[in-house]
Amino acid sequence: MGVRVLGPRDLSAARAVIARDPVVNVFVDSLIQASGLDPRRGAEVWGYVEKGEVEALCHAGGNMVPVGAGEAALRAFAAYALRRGRNCFQILGPARAVDQLWAALEPQWGPAREVRDDQPFMVIDTGPAIAPDPLVRAVEPVELSILYPACVAMYTEEVGVPPQTGPDGTFYRSRVAELIRAGRAFARIEDGKVVFKAEIGSVGSGVCQIQGVWVDPSRRGEGLAAPGMAAVVELARRISPVVTLYVNAFNIPARSAYERVGFRTIETFATILF
Repeated sequence: MGVRVLGPRDLSAARAVIARDPVVNVFVDSLIQASGLDPRRGAEVWGYVEKGEVEALCHAGGNMVPVGAGEAALRAFAAYALRRGRNCFQILGPARAVDQLWAALEPQWGPAREVRDDQPFMVIDTGPAIAPDPLVRAVEPVELSILYPACVAMYTEEVGVPPQTGPDGTFYRSRVAELIRAGRAFARIEDGKVVFKAEIGSVGSGVCQIQGVWVDPSRRGEGLAAPGMAAVVELARRISPVVTLYVNAFNIPARSAYERVGFRTIETFATILF
């Protein structure tokens, strides 16, 4: 019984843990599918092992995310993380698990820059309940320079600091370009400027997750968000039939827009920001 770094030979066991709740676990599912649990292709994933079986996971990269972890697994992950030292910039996931992890880690890793302990995790598995905005479309690769400033503005507003760009200043821009190439970036662009945007950040097993929802501050209050999200849901469901997102509980306008589209809350997430 204990924690170890998983590798490619553990892929089927890790996927079995994720499959217990593929909707809530879509973020880690997407990362594991991309890396195949090869640390050279992505972050480490820790496994909590009981009687030789992998019972829970913890993605341990820039985002620390527990998956399927009960109290014993969370205690073990916290102890392992304290030995290894912090290399993440946030802890996120189901609130119960994040709260327990943070209680064990805070004495050495704290204080947090911000604790967001009430983030409704929302899902829609049907068409949108309202008419989509016909001007929202997939962003073209040649429009990267148009979309990128909006992505930076959204990230800075949401997280409270600018995105990490890497030593050469290109990391975040490369990520945005990757989403565009994959057909997972959507926007309403008027006169060469983004007025609404969102991306599909993760694609798992029949589930995807929307991120980066943003309306130009000068256009807020015009009713762009709900029809824009309805269009994104239609486009996203061509990729995966189930669409998810999570949102800060205090962001009442966003929550209202998502509910108008047809999203419903099925879980509560929490995020610890460093």
